[in-house]
Amino acid sequence: MLIDQFITYIEAEKRFSPLTVKAYRHDLEQFVGYLKDVYGIDDLTQVKTTEVKSYVVHLKGKGIENRSINRKISALRTFYRYCLREGLVEKTPMTGIKALKQPKALVKFVTETDINKVSYGDDADFAKLRDHLLFELLYQTGMRQAELRGLRDADIDKMGMEVKIHGKRNKDRLVPLSLQMVQLITKYQTLRDATFEAKADRLLLNDRGGEMTPTYVYNKVHRMLEGVTTLKQKSPHVLRHTFATHLLDEGASLVAIQKLLGHQDLATTQVYAHNTIEQLKKIHKQAHPKGD
Repeated sequence: MLIDQFITYIEAEKRFSPLTVKAYRHDLEQFVGYLKDVYGIDDLTQVKTTEVKSYVVHLKGKGIENRSINRKISALRTFYRYCLREGLVEKTPMTGIKALKQPKALVKFVTETDINKVSYGDDADFAKLRDHLLFELLYQTGMRQAELRGLRDADIDKMGMEVKIHGKRNKDRLVPLSLQMVQLITKYQTLRDATFEAKADRLLLNDRGGEMTPTYVYNKVHRMLEGVTTLKQKSPHVLRHTFATHLLDEGASLVAIQKLLGHQDLATTQVYAHNTIEQLKKIHKQAHPKGD
């Protein structure tokens, strides 16, 4: 079956995640069902642009959110690119099919007041000191959890007071460290080396001296944020958003924040400006005599 061949392609060659593969299969099977019911078509290679447009209108009529419809459009677009590549169609029916507009969601971040409520416990305890450093590195540098897990001692330049972060697409960036952060790292390294004779080649280690997993980091951050914020999302990425938002609130330029975050495109960083504008609107409404 053509759909099965396509699924094998995105699994083996494109290496899509299991969740994406499952979603794409569901989207294609749903499209096939629509074509059979409405047009009597059971051959996906015979589909025309008008039928795809009709399907999008049908989905809108059912009250499905634009975000979900856009995912289905993306699945169809990827599928027909595959069909073109395999010579199964002469042209794609996705020509002229555009993604629907989606409302911009405000970036979620932790307030400065709540960040200052985070408690770390006794720094004489390895696990507590490690969690302290883990949290502060995420918040004070804006690095991703994968970048944090990959850090090695050699990436820390204590004299220059900066950390080399190995980012996406194998691009490195330098982010400044405060004196307080350098001192915290030194204290942690001393306790870590006294705790483990054999250990993984990483700056931050789990409780057994091995490498940390993404779930391990997530759970640590979630636990520390749980008692200080009502945000539903309490992940390492929220601390990345918080880092950028707090910098912007204190007057940092978008270009500077772009470099610190390792964004390739400034447009990706501009979401934080939108967030700050919305915050200013809220303050204006609350504080100005005629704000209402």
